Amino acid sequence: MAQVEDEPAPTWATWGEARRVIVYRRHLRRTVCIALVVGTILFAINQLDVVLRGNAGIVVWTKIAVTYLVPFVVSNLGILVATRRVRS
Repeated sequence: MAQVEDEPAPTWATWGEARRVIVYRRHLRRTVCIALVVGTILFAINQLDVVLRGNAGIVVWTKIAVTYLVPFVVSNLGILVATRRVRS
């Protein structure tokens, strides 16, 4: 189903509904952008020198993946906090 830009952003009260909030196109675009910007900054600070020296093994590449995953998860948690409906 296509999403209309004027369509109100989804809210959630159950974890099943929370998934819809996370994959909502506008939210997903923002969280991916946040993960790319913040992850790249953290990668440059923490692992870039190791990669440039050619010393990156599986552990370093795993750390790099987590470096991008953490801001993605945190930004999604922020959206979930902001869009939660209290059950009546």
